[in-house]
Amino acid sequence: MEGPTSARTLSMLAAAGLMVLGLVMPARALAHAPVRPDPARTPGAINAEVSQDNIFETICVRGWTRTVRPPEQYTYHLKVQQLRDWGYADRETRDYEEDHLIPLELGGSPTSPNNLWPEPWAGEWGARTKDRLENRLHWLVCHGRLSLDEARHAIATNWIAAYREYIGER
Repeated sequence: MEGPTSARTLSMLAAAGLMVLGLVMPARALAHAPVRPDPARTPGAINAEVSQDNIFETICVRGWTRTVRPPEQYTYHLKVQQLRDWGYADRETRDYEEDHLIPLELGGSPTSPNNLWPEPWAGEWGARTKDRLENRLHWLVCHGRLSLDEARHAIATNWIAAYREYIGER
C-alpha cells in the first residue's frame, strides 16, 4: 500500500532494525576473545575467608589452592555458557582457560562467575602470560613485599599493566 501507512511502516522497521543492531553490536564486539575480561561481566571477586591477616594459613601454604579449586565440571560448563552468551566467534573450549581474574593464590573467589572468564591461551597476552604474573604477585605477597589488597587490585584492574609493572615489558 502506498502513502503514509507504508512510510510509517518503513520508519517502524528502521527503528526496529536500529534496536536489533544495538543488541547485536555488543556481541560482535566480543566476537574475538579479549585478552582482558570485560569489567562489567568479570569485575573480580574475592574469597572472604582470605585476608592479609591469615595469608600464612591460607594462600602462602603450599598446595592450599587445591583445597579451594572448583571442580573442572563447574568451570567447563561455565566456560561453555560464557563463550556462547558473550558472543565469542571461537567457541572451542580447548582454546581457553576458564581463568580466575583474581587468582586463587591471591584469595580470589573460586566459584563466582564475577571472577571467572574464558581467557584465550593463544597470543602474546594469553593465559600463560597471566599465569606468570599470578605467580610473581603471589611471591611478592607471601614475602611481605606487596599487600594482598594491592596485588588483588593490580591484577583485577588491568593485569597487563600489572605485568609490565611487576615483571617488565613483553
